[in-house]
Amino acid sequence: MTTDTDPASHEGVRVVLVAITRHGAQQAARLARQLPQAGVCVAAKFADAMAGLANPVHAYAGAFKDEIAGLFGAYDQVVFFVSLGAVVRLIAPHLRSKDEDPGVIVIDDAGDFVIPVLSGHVGGANAWAEQIAALLGATPVLTTASDVGKTIPVDILGRELGWKVEAPKINITRVSANVVNGDPIAVVQEAGSPNWWTRPTPLPASIHRFERFDEVDLDRFKAILWITHAEVDEARWQSLNERLVVYRPPQEPGA
Repeated sequence: MTTDTDPASHEGVRVVLVAITRHGAQQAARLARQLPQAGVCVAAKFADAMAGLANPVHAYAGAFKDEIAGLFGAYDQVVFFVSLGAVVRLIAPHLRSKDEDPGVIVIDDAGDFVIPVLSGHVGGANAWAEQIAALLGATPVLTTASDVGKTIPVDILGRELGWKVEAPKINITRVSANVVNGDPIAVVQEAGSPNWWTRPTPLPASIHRFERFDEVDLDRFKAILWITHAEVDEARWQSLNERLVVYRPPQEPGA
């Protein structure tokens, strides 16, 4: 059985550990032993720290900034044992959008803190930061509002269950703000697994669950999250005016 902190639960995710100093290389090697499928990118003069690893190792000899484009193109998660400020400057020219950028994580030189910097939700960096922190005995530093507030992540709700989000981007932005601000939210579930809330804490009091859309008093709620296979016509989208986000669970065989 796998869990959210078990590397086996992330099969198929391309991860690379990046180090440019001797101490960083030692920390990267320590983590690489626990993530044998991860790649390693390290300055050639410190590549001896990777001796004996099963991981694929790329030892670069040129300027480190010239490695960034290749890392962004080849990996889903880029884990830097490099200072946060340096990483921000290095990756800035390569940023495109949260739907395209890989997850970026920074670990301090002492291996005490694991910080997701980019693509925390959609790119999965938050979940990976928590996993890596557990492996290193470090502290994950999450700044995403829904994680800090222990509430629903609107943009990825049900993703691990195969749900697809269906809404204009402005709706996701507006509804996410309503959720993290503690506004009253209706969650209408007409399809899919009911086991989508996996945090150890209960749902926030601002979240109210319903089994049918017609049970919801639309005047009471700032936003509606609708988990359904039903058709949502244009009139419904227009009438709710950026307050609606729809989730599509996989259809049951024969349904």
